[in-house]
Amino acid sequence: MKPVADSYTALVGGRPVIFETGKLAGQAGGAVTVRLGDSIVFGAATMGKTPKESQDFFPLTVDYEERMYAGGRIPGSFFRREGKPSEDSVLIARLTDRPIRPLFKKDMRNEVQIVMFSISADPENPLDVLATNSASAALMISDIPWDGPIGAVRVGRVNGKFIANPTYQEMDQSDLDLRLAGSREAILMVESGAKEISEADMVAALNFGHAAIQPLIDVQFQMAKELGKTKRVVPLFPIDEALSQQFYDFYKGDLNTVMDAPYVKAEMYGGVDTLTEKAVLAHAGEGMTQDPAKKEAAGMAFEEAYRRVVRERILFQGKRPDNRSSAEIRPIWCEVGTSPRAHGAGLFTRGETQVLTLATLGTPKEAQEIDTLSPTNSKRYIHHYNFPPYSTGETKRLGTSRREIGHGALAERALLPVIPTETEFPYTLRLVSEVLSSNGSSSMASVCGSTLALMDAGVPIKAPVAGVAMGLIKEGDKYIILTDIQGAEDHLGDMDFKVTGTTKGITALQMDIKINGITSQIMAEALAQAHEARLFILDKMMAVLPAPRTDLKPHAPRIQIIKIPVDKIGAIIGPGGKMIRALQEETGTKIDINDDGSVFIAATDGIGFEKARERIEALTDSPQIGRIYTGKVVRIAEFGAFVEIMPNIDGLVHISQLDSVRVNKVEDVVQMGDEISVMVTDIDDVGKIRLSRQAVLEGWTAEEARERDAKNRSGPRPGGGDRGGDRGGRSSFGRPGGGGGDRGPRR
Repeated sequence: MKPVADSYTALVGGRPVIFETGKLAGQAGGAVTVRLGDSIVFGAATMGKTPKESQDFFPLTVDYEERMYAGGRIPGSFFRREGKPSEDSVLIARLTDRPIRPLFKKDMRNEVQIVMFSISADPENPLDVLATNSASAALMISDIPWDGPIGAVRVGRVNGKFIANPTYQEMDQSDLDLRLAGSREAILMVESGAKEISEADMVAALNFGHAAIQPLIDVQFQMAKELGKTKRVVPLFPIDEALSQQFYDFYKGDLNTVMDAPYVKAEMYGGVDTLTEKAVLAHAGEGMTQDPAKKEAAGMAFEEAYRRVVRERILFQGKRPDNRSSAEIRPIWCEVGTSPRAHGAGLFTRGETQVLTLATLGTPKEAQEIDTLSPTNSKRYIHHYNFPPYSTGETKRLGTSRREIGHGALAERALLPVIPTETEFPYTLRLVSEVLSSNGSSSMASVCGSTLALMDAGVPIKAPVAGVAMGLIKEGDKYIILTDIQGAEDHLGDMDFKVTGTTKGITALQMDIKINGITSQIMAEALAQAHEARLFILDKMMAVLPAPRTDLKPHAPRIQIIKIPVDKIGAIIGPGGKMIRALQEETGTKIDINDDGSVFIAATDGIGFEKARERIEALTDSPQIGRIYTGKVVRIAEFGAFVEIMPNIDGLVHISQLDSVRVNKVEDVVQMGDEISVMVTDIDDVGKIRLSRQAVLEGWTAEEARERDAKNRSGPRPGGGDRGGDRGGRSSFGRPGGGGGDRGPRR
């Protein structure tokens, strides 16, 4: 018998968000679909039956899979099958993972897997926040112990008014793109791009978003009450608090001594590692007699003791691991032009974090093609972020992780509001940030390095952008906000809050937390503190390069745009692209053509551009009455000469118009292949072109030339006359019996 789905509706921004369960995936721990308009995402949450005791962390995996059938499309890959997750898919999985993870007990060891995929995608409603809500609802009705629910919403702002879950069309008009997830009491995750909005407006948007998720939370509580499974009791593997207290009491002095020394990351971490090893050996033994279970327990207990010492020093003594004050930024130095052949290079160093960003300028056709369910099909500004193992003094397998994709997307979003439009700067831009050394805030260093690289490349950005990572240490009601956090503060703290912007306002914001949420008051204080830090960092950057260079590097392509009639595009491309390929080879340029008739010519020297421009104008221009052209004699008849004034377009110079004196024979003045200057004196209704060499010699206007021509043709004259054809051959315009000037290829 076909099951009937249980349906629940939450109104968000006046629009229904529909949760359904009971019909699909009955063997999953919990399975839910979430619908907005015709966009539907399925989410399932399942937990393993036994704990993974060999691990010292909670094994949670969150995956989102974009199915192209949801939008009625076949994948564009060779195999016509979804393969490697798109960047959008990875980012949606991260958006879901980040607010869900803090609400699990850290000492669980049963594996939890959340899988989401798109069932339907309409052209109006994004899928990202639907995925997060589906995961939360699936967890709520499952047998998995979890301290949810959460709600997720997207916030836009159009004409100063906030909108919950805006459509793609509304987002095109919005100066804010905020994704927010939170619990009943607090905000858990923030991901935002913005067009230089103020800190006060961002706080207002966060408060609006937190209020908007409350109906989603209400519905999930109702689902859990009415349909939820009994939560399974799972074994927990907590830290041995008594042992941790022993370690804290015994090693507190040694840990403080290590952290009181002049700060060098490797030396501090080395000192802590030595103490850890000493504590583990004392508790678990060594060699053949070592107890593996005691070793693991001792390692976890000492880690907790170390965490406690670091947090107490910050919260109660105002001492950070490197002895900075809470709002102090590490020493900064930077430079540009590090690579002599890259189109732009920016090196940014803050403390022991160092990022080198290289910029490449390309033609419009080098824009990245996007094959996803999003309505965006290409992007001309691309940012990639690489985090190699040597940057932390480690050896690991190379490969692009989800973290690298996320950090690259954050830096891309941070700079997008200041990138010039294609009309202002007709280039595709690719930036690659290479993290050379890392001790926290490498994503924000990549934003700073990218700004320098763009300015070094001569990209006329609207304003420089800097970024800073903020941290939080919170115990009960007491908390302290940290500016420019480094590795230990990120690892042992409660928040990683990244803010980027210009002197005018915020361009991007991202928050990850490890506690059950933070209040809007803490967010407002962190934003204000980040604003001061951002201005300080921008001053350091501007001291190296105060504005974008006024010219591109000598080896960077120069792109100029010319407009041609749309009906002439085919003339430039030619059959099978033959003409445009020949043009590029002959002129040493790259040529792109848009459907609106915009032609982008890229060349590393002015000579190539001029040659290409002249050829394109010649191929697409139309003859103009009164204009003088230099053309080649392509045919001679008794009554005159045919002169090609433009590619495949010629006209007739009547014998009476060949010279200032009487001409008895055409060959007395011109021969085949001669180049002569002529004026277009007339173009009739069918496109026949009349030319005059005499008008050029005498300095006549087109009207004067027509009058003389009419007089000369009013009566016969020896050796000439317009016979209207050439005795069975082509007419004066390449076709028997007359015709237009475009003769097509000559034989």
